[in-house]
Amino acid sequence: MMSQEKNNELSLVKASDPAGKLLRQYWMPAALSEELDSDRPVVPVNLLGEELALFRNEDDKLVLMDRHCPHRGADMCFGRKEEGGIRCPFHGWKFDAQGQCVDQPAEPEGSKMHEKIRINSYPLHEVNGIIFAFLGTGEPPAFPDFDCFKAPDTHVFAFKGLWECNWLQALEVGIDPAHASFLHRFLLDEDPEDSYGKQFRDTAADTNIPMTQVLREFDRPEIIVKDTDYGMRIIALRDLQNGTSHVRLTNQVFPCAITIPMSNEMTITQWHVPIDDENCYWFSMFTSFGNPVDKDTMRAQRLQEHTLPDYAPIRNKRNHYGYNQKEQETLTWTGMGMDINVHDQWACESMGNIQDRTNEHLGTTDKAIIQHRRKLRKAMKIISDGGDLSELPLQLSAAQARDIKGPIAIDAIAPTQDWESVWQTSDQQRRAACDWDAEL
Repeated sequence: MMSQEKNNELSLVKASDPAGKLLRQYWMPAALSEELDSDRPVVPVNLLGEELALFRNEDDKLVLMDRHCPHRGADMCFGRKEEGGIRCPFHGWKFDAQGQCVDQPAEPEGSKMHEKIRINSYPLHEVNGIIFAFLGTGEPPAFPDFDCFKAPDTHVFAFKGLWECNWLQALEVGIDPAHASFLHRFLLDEDPEDSYGKQFRDTAADTNIPMTQVLREFDRPEIIVKDTDYGMRIIALRDLQNGTSHVRLTNQVFPCAITIPMSNEMTITQWHVPIDDENCYWFSMFTSFGNPVDKDTMRAQRLQEHTLPDYAPIRNKRNHYGYNQKEQETLTWTGMGMDINVHDQWACESMGNIQDRTNEHLGTTDKAIIQHRRKLRKAMKIISDGGDLSELPLQLSAAQARDIKGPIAIDAIAPTQDWESVWQTSDQQRRAACDWDAEL
C-alpha cells in the first residue's frame, strides 16, 4: 500500500506534476503516420494533458503546435495550411512551422505586434509508422538503436488503441509475467498455423507445444528482474517438470514502454502514453525478424476490434467487454473474446480511472512493478532537485544511443540448469538469419 500523495506523484501527468515533468523529458508517441492520410489535414492530438494540432506542411515537414490560437483561443485543428505554416480561420493570424506569428492581416498596416506572438511548437521524429513528440525542456535525447527503430519499414507494423485508465496501470500489466497464465488463459489450444498476428498463439520456442498450453499448465513462474541501461530485463522461468524450463524474456523500456515476444518471428514494443490523467493510448511497433510484415492482415485484425478515427476498442466498459458466461466456462478465462488486448484493457480499466494504490497488496510476482516504481521515484527526484538529466535512463547523446540495442525479447525451452545460455544462443541465431542488420 502507498499514500495518496505518493500515488498522485506516480500517476498524474500535468506539466507541474512529478510524473508529468519526467515523461516530458522523453520522446512520446503522439500519432500514427496513417492518421495524417485522412481527409482532415490538421489532426488533433491529446498528449500529457496538452491539446495539440499536428499537420504535415507542403515541404513534407511535420509540425506539432498548441491547439488553441494565442489570439482568442480558436481551434487550430481547423486551420488553413499555407506556405509551410498554418493560418487561424478566426482572424487570419498565420504561424510558421516554428510557431512564430508571421501575419496578422486585420492589424494596422506596418504593425510589428506579430513579432511578439508565438504559439508553442514541439520537436517531432517519425519512424516506422509512429510520430514521436518531445514536450520537455532542453535538447531531446537521441533515439536508441532499438530493433523497432532499426528495422526497415517493411518489417515493422504500427498501431494504437485507446484505454480509459491512467497510463501507469496500463504499463504495469505489461511488466507482470504471472498474469498471462490466468488473464490470458485459453481453455482450448488453437492451431499454431493460424497464429499470424496474434499473441500467445505460436508454439513455445522450437517445440510443437502451443504457448497457450505452457501458460495454462505452468502457472507459477519464477521471476527474475535485472536493471539494464534501457530500464529492466524481466525473466519468467516456468519449470516444465521434465528437466527443461520455458524461458520468457520481456523488458521494461524506461519510462513507459515494454518490449515483449509476440511470436517466434515478431516482437512488440509498446508505449503506454498518457492522453491525460485518466486516459491513455497504447502505441505498438510489431517488428519481424523473419519475413516482411503482412501489414494488411495485421491492420485488418485490429480494425475488427477498434473504431476509427479514435482507435477506440469496440469491446469496452459500456458493453461489459463482450463478456459471455458460456465462453468463460468453455473457451477463455475471462469470457471476453480471443483478443488479449481486451483482457488487459478490462484488467486495467476495472481498477478505476486511476488505481487506488492506498489499498493495494503487492506479492512476490510484482517485483518488476516494485522496482519500476522505485526507478520512477528516483528519476523524479533528480528532476525536482535540478540534477543532471544524464543520470536518468535513456537520456542519451547520439554516440551513446548507438550502443543501446535490442532489447532482446524471446521465448526459449532450455535445460533447467542451463537456461541462460540457451536463450542467448536462440536470439543470436534469429538475428543471424535476419534479412536486415539485427546484430547487437
